[in-house]
Amino acid sequence: MTIPYLSLKAITELHKDELTQAVTNVIDSGWYLQGKANELFEKEYSTYIGTKYCIGCANGLDALILIFRAYKELGLLHDGDEVIVPANTYIASILSVTENNLKAVPVEPRLDTFQIDDSKIEEAITEKTRAILLVHLYGRCSYTEKIAEIAKKHNLLIIEDNAQAQGCTFGAKRTGSLGNAAGHSFYPGKNLGAFGDAGCVTTDNPDIAECVRSLANYGQSKKYVFKFRGRNSRLDETNAAVLSVKLKYLDRENDCRKAIARQYNEKIVNPKIKLPLIDSTDNIFHIYPVLCAQRNKFQKYLADNGIHTMIHYPIAPHQQTCYSDVEWYGKSYPITEKIHREELSLPLNQALKQEEIDYIIDVVNKF
Repeated sequence: MTIPYLSLKAITELHKDELTQAVTNVIDSGWYLQGKANELFEKEYSTYIGTKYCIGCANGLDALILIFRAYKELGLLHDGDEVIVPANTYIASILSVTENNLKAVPVEPRLDTFQIDDSKIEEAITEKTRAILLVHLYGRCSYTEKIAEIAKKHNLLIIEDNAQAQGCTFGAKRTGSLGNAAGHSFYPGKNLGAFGDAGCVTTDNPDIAECVRSLANYGQSKKYVFKFRGRNSRLDETNAAVLSVKLKYLDRENDCRKAIARQYNEKIVNPKIKLPLIDSTDNIFHIYPVLCAQRNKFQKYLADNGIHTMIHYPIAPHQQTCYSDVEWYGKSYPITEKIHREELSLPLNQALKQEEIDYIIDVVNKF
């Protein structure tokens, strides 16, 4: 048996007829940017997330860059201001900060959740700290009441990187509506994935929403009138239409992912494999990350048995040479380093068949 880590073809097949019709409708409309499909998806997604505004853009990195840029344009952030970030995040989170000439301040995660350790945030705050960038890594909610209290106490913005957690909740609210603004990615492999790069910003702040929309469209306030030095970052009509179709099934498919994760956690009993924590915190399992001290050997063993896996991520941000000029480059972040050294992602998605799930569990247990 051969099991791919993720088959986008199989995911697409689940709703192929509806997706084909949606794309055909866009083709027939003759309107491919900033049209009715975009308008509809922005309305649907803002309602789903629970925010007043949703602004489509080209990708998840742009979404975060545009948020920080908007806060700078409105005078609420300035060059050199500090933003607390999880040390173990994907590089895009930190790129969005440094792209805006802001200073990223990494904070270690908890080893059991892989999320930023809220007990370590306050010690990283200085007189220059202005924001906390929460990353709902792997699909698990990283927001806590303690983080909200810290932000309120120190008058800090909470920006969410919701690239991996579309549909995740905290109480009655969804991630993407918990902070001041949130960036979302609809990269094809996400739980809500487009047919290419796509993203959006959600917020309740009308000034941020207006500024982000302008910045994403060359900085125009109206046609050929440029208030800002903007960029070209727009969600195209085809992907907006695709996302509207997929959004209808997102909660159901997230529930499917959760059910598979529970099976893994209940039936994988190999002591060499540390499984992700499942508790009362919501997790929509964009990724099912396990830790293994013999990761390379484990990955090869799985591959030899037809099971494809991924590593998220092999090299931590503080070890990347693109940041060799910052003070935290090469510094010791032992928890982050352990995660990056031992993490391996098992196949988990709504297209998996039960026989494939059973096979993965059996093979893992025999390692």
